[in-house]
Formats: sequence, structure tokens, C-alpha cells
Amino acid sequence: MSSSEVHASVKRAQLAHLLHGPKLHNRPNLAALEEFLIHGLKYVFPAERGELTRGVATSYAAEPLRSGISQTKEPSPVWPYEAGKQRGLAFAPLYKTAPIAALRDPSFYEYLVLADALRDGRIRERRYAERELHRRFREANERLKS
Repeated sequence: MSSSEVHASVKRAQLAHLLHGPKLHNRPNLAALEEFLIHGLKYVFPAERGELTRGVATSYAAEPLRSGISQTKEPSPVWPYEAGKQRGLAFAPLYKTAPIAALRDPSFYEYLVLADALRDGRIRERRYAERELHRRFREANERLKS
């Protein structure tokens, strides 16, 4: 992302109260962020699926969901990416360069996977992702307090 895109997204996050603002050092408002992800993400960024393609696994086909949810025989969702190692059904990422960023940062990848599970709409994956996000945000909130 360009620096202007990042700057604009920070301003939007502040307006939406997803960031606390300069007085609190622009820390994330974890409660508001969790509420948005669980209840609003699928409406703002609906899942867009496509054809069979090569890419990077996401949603229930990647960790942290893959080990907690039994896999089906249907093709896995993947972010289209020609250097990807998986073959599956195209699942449009939140941002076009998400596969590249995810492969560089395993923790970020897991958060994007959880977000895609929330966008996907299947109740089993959504519930698992909700619990996992809640756990991670609770831990992050504890770290911010200390």
C-alpha cells in the first residue's frame, strides 16, 4: 500500500472509532474492532468467489482454522496468486497484495484467514473464527494494559 493509502485508512479508522486517537497514541479500539469484524466485515467486504486457480490457502483451508475444522472434499478457497502452492477455488482477498503480505508475516496471515472465515458465511467457520479472534483480542488487550 502506498503511504497515502495508509494515511487515509488511519483517518477513516479514527472517524469510525476503530482507533482511539492521538491522546491514546492511536492504539486500536479492540472492542470496536472485534465488533466490526464479527458483525460488519461480511457486509463491507463480501466474499467473491471464482474459478479453480493456483494461490494461497485461506479461510478453513489455512491455519489456525485448518487444524480445528474437518476438511471437506470440495476445492479449498485460495487467494489467486501465481506463485502460490495450493490449487483451489478463487476467493478474492481483502486487498490485492494480501497474499504477498501474508506470506511475509505468519501472524498477519492468520488474522487474514480469520477475517476470510468471517466473510465466508459458513456458520461452523464463522463461530470458530469468532472465538479465536475474541481470544486473541483479549490477550492483546491484556498486553496493552501492562
